[in-house]
Amino acid sequence: MDYLIGVVLAAVVGLLATVVGFDRDRAFYPTVMIVIASYYVLFAVSGASMVTIAIEAGVMLLFAALAIAGFKRSMWLVVGALAAHGVFDWFHAPLIANPGVPIWWPQFCLAYDVVAALYLAGRLLRPASTKAG
Repeated sequence: MDYLIGVVLAAVVGLLATVVGFDRDRAFYPTVMIVIASYYVLFAVSGASMVTIAIEAGVMLLFAALAIAGFKRSMWLVVGALAAHGVFDWFHAPLIANPGVPIWWPQFCLAYDVVAALYLAGRLLRPASTKAG
């Protein structure tokens, strides 16, 4: 169920952003990437040590750097960052001990990230008049 909710929510958010016009602004998907990456820091604040907070913040900064580079150079970097964050979700628990992470989060976030990456890729492949960013 966690995967299904992530898939559906990412698709709904993507479609809503397109219909309303949020994703016409080049900053939309990089901002989404930065917010997604910040959640593990939030979870660390709610239930982990300062060391874990620092590790999660460092990882967040790496994804934020990719999002910023994507904003400045190529939105395909943002697609890659979203997909890479989905992979990170899969491996997070064995890599970083963060007791604040809800049990369902990695599956939900993996599904959300991958669908968001696919949605953005689809938007980038459309004709210029309908492209995101």
